[in-house]
Amino acid sequence: MTETIKDSIKAFIVENFLFGDTSYELADTASLIENDIIDSTGVLELVAFIEDRFGIAMADADIVPANLDSLARISAFIAAKSAVPVSA
Repeated sequence: MTETIKDSIKAFIVENFLFGDTSYELADTASLIENDIIDSTGVLELVAFIEDRFGIAMADADIVPANLDSLARISAFIAAKSAVPVSA
């Protein structure tokens, strides 16, 4: 996989929630919810993307800020579910 999990998630967030604004500094640990980047509808879009892109079936219990509130948390969650290494 040439594109890392984090790169793939970041590209999705920039395209869909920042409307392609690549100048926005999106830190790996920045809260997507607290920084008003993503809302409840956006979480559902993110879940659909993760399921489609990485082939992971997410249970309701997985859809929590501990798994989905930052690039780092999303990457770690996907890596744990799919056994794909997270690259820096």
